[in-house]
Order: sequence, then C-alpha cells, then structure tokens
Amino acid sequence: MSAHEHVRKLLDQLMGTSRDGENKETLTFTDPRVCRAFLTGLCPHDLFTNTKMDIGECSKVHSLALRADYEKAAVSGNYEFEVDALEQLLYFIKDCDRKIQIAKRRLAETQTDLASNVKPQSLIKLEGEINEKLKTVESLGAEGKIEESMAVLAEIEIIKQDARKEEEAWLSTLPSSAMQQQKLRVCEVCAAYLGLYDNDQRLADHFGGKLHMGFIRVRQRLKELQVNKLT
Repeated sequence: MSAHEHVRKLLDQLMGTSRDGENKETLTFTDPRVCRAFLTGLCPHDLFTNTKMDIGECSKVHSLALRADYEKAAVSGNYEFEVDALEQLLYFIKDCDRKIQIAKRRLAETQTDLASNVKPQSLIKLEGEINEKLKTVESLGAEGKIEESMAVLAEIEIIKQDARKEEEAWLSTLPSSAMQQQKLRVCEVCAAYLGLYDNDQRLADHFGGKLHMGFIRVRQRLKELQVNKLT
C-alpha cells in the first residue's frame, strides 16, 4: 500500500464518505450489499487469510468510509445491525464448534480401537494435568493475560518431563500407527490439533498464531454482541 493509499484509508475511516464535501460512494451503509458484521466491528472473512481456515473474501462490501458513516449515524439511531452481525458470527462459531466435536470424536474412536493398549495410570494422570493446564492457557490467552499464560506454559513443561519418561516406555509397546493419535488433543478455541507433548515454543506459536488469535477475536466479539442484545 502506497503512502497516498494509506492516508486515504485513514481519512475514510475517520471522516466517512463525505470527507471531500460530497458522498462519492455509490452505496450507503444501509444497503443490504454492505457487510453489517464489518460495519459493527469485525467480519471473520478478514481474519483467516492464508491459514487453513481461509474462507475467502466476504461476498458483501467492506468499506471503512461506510463504517465511519454508520458509527456516526448509530450515535443517534438504532439500526439493529448488531443483530445481523451476531447471527453471522454465531453461524461461524457454531461451525467451528461442530468441527471441534467431530475432531474429538475421531480421536476418541481411534483411542477406543486401541483400548487393548491400556495407558499406565501414572501417564493418564500426568496427561490430565497437562490438558487442564492447556485449557487454562487458552482461557488466559482469550482474556489477554499473556504473562500469566506463559507462566502456566512453564509449569506444563515441567510436568511434560515426567510424562515423556512414562510415554517412552508405554509407546514402545504400541504399533507405529497408534503412536501419533495418542499424542494429540483438539484446541477448544480454533479446532486445530495440538501435540500433547509439544514444547513451549510450538505451543506459544499456536496460541499466538493468526488462526488461534482470529478465533479469540471472533468469540470475544460474539460475546459482546450477545451481552448487548440482552441489555
């Protein structure tokens, strides 16, 4: 983006379509062809480009100038665009949650098939601790508590040292096809598979990555819209 384009974008965002004294847009923000999720703050189509969840460009118009027009108009009028945005984000998150449940079932089915290869209780306990702490990391990350989440990651690494010793002995008894499945879990935020024994850097890369952070933003925005709807 050139310097001129950057300045123009900022002016559109700040002043709307009439910044040059007249409205040069062929659309108004009330036009149904304009994305109301974008107008009200966030459209998921903008968040996941070049990730495995890339859903392509939004079929509706995204315009910073029209967003500025809407924000000015919304101060004195109730257009109920947030209801439309809520429905759009809710559909997107429900689809993600469906994928999470499908992924969990697939892992569970695989592990059921391997029931004869019973994990030692000591390993089950350690993996349970790791899973619970990973959920804590996800929750802290969603709340923007980065330092706290990094501290929990450090605790996880200590537990993993014991778990790896138990795992090495147990995995030596498993067929090679079973080993990778037994090491996986599903991220409760973005549906990605995580290695249960991934090191700190790999976990940090995931939790701070574009895909995971994008889903955090969508989920946070959805909560905001749901709260606004109830008030």
